[in-house]
Amino acid sequence: MKLAILSRNTRLYSTRRLVEAARARGHSVRVLDPLRCYMRIGSEGVSMRYKGKPIVDYDAVIPRFAASVTRYGCAVLHQFELMGTFAPNPSAAFARARDKLRCQQLLAAEGLGLPVTVFGDNPDDTDDLLAMLGPPPHVIKLNEGSQGAGVMLTEKPSASRGVVEALRGLYASFVVQEFIAEAQGADLRCFVVGDRVIGAMQRQAPPGDFRSNLHRGGTATPVDTTPEERAVAVRAAQVIGLGIAGVDLIRSERGPLVLEVNASPGLEGIEAATCDDIAGGIVDHLAAHVRGRAGGRRGRQPPANGS
Repeated sequence: MKLAILSRNTRLYSTRRLVEAARARGHSVRVLDPLRCYMRIGSEGVSMRYKGKPIVDYDAVIPRFAASVTRYGCAVLHQFELMGTFAPNPSAAFARARDKLRCQQLLAAEGLGLPVTVFGDNPDDTDDLLAMLGPPPHVIKLNEGSQGAGVMLTEKPSASRGVVEALRGLYASFVVQEFIAEAQGADLRCFVVGDRVIGAMQRQAPPGDFRSNLHRGGTATPVDTTPEERAVAVRAAQVIGLGIAGVDLIRSERGPLVLEVNASPGLEGIEAATCDDIAGGIVDHLAAHVRGRAGGRRGRQPPANGS
């Protein structure tokens, strides 16, 4: 298998582990900075180059780029798709996952459990918007934040109004959610590859914080998930259209709730917590899919009568 990883930093743990896992299994792998990929698009076909050389014959591509380059990175990813490369996380699904509001709408339409979420644009509607949600505490999230950045907890109505008004003044896109108190600052990260969860950890917020993100000082331990939790995680990834995803769940009195579906989940925390070879699981999944595609092409018969 010839694998491309779209990443701006070869030294990042997740990028490095994917390279190591691919090479250990005898695959060819290259890390490409998506901002150095440039494209030609015409009615006769499409092509792409990287630092003056053509990009050709890649079997699979994994997107690992940050939110700041989502738009261009997704264009590069889509170009790979048009050139016949297998993308477990297609460009449309990757962009969809980066939009928290869009994800909430899609998951809710499929009946998956979610924290109640409200969203609005006009300042005149703020009081009624918050009334739709119910009394605080409220969790306010920037729509394109990551790793716990841009997530705030407000405990009084005046604080919720103040944060909402401040974010609107900055022209920021955000959502407001109910706070699930019974979770006690813990959530589950389920790592979905294909149609199964290949690893899971519980993340616990540090004292004095409600965010369990490891980048915010949270701690991680391996966890035994229930069949229901695994089914919810896999279904959430499928609804968004992702073959590889980090699905964050929270245990509530009404069952598992989906907090977020991450299209580029980090490997360091979950590999350290579980001691599982998550990178190897991803590479094995890609290789199996590539073999299946190749077998399908070989198995096709030419049409009768040349039609």
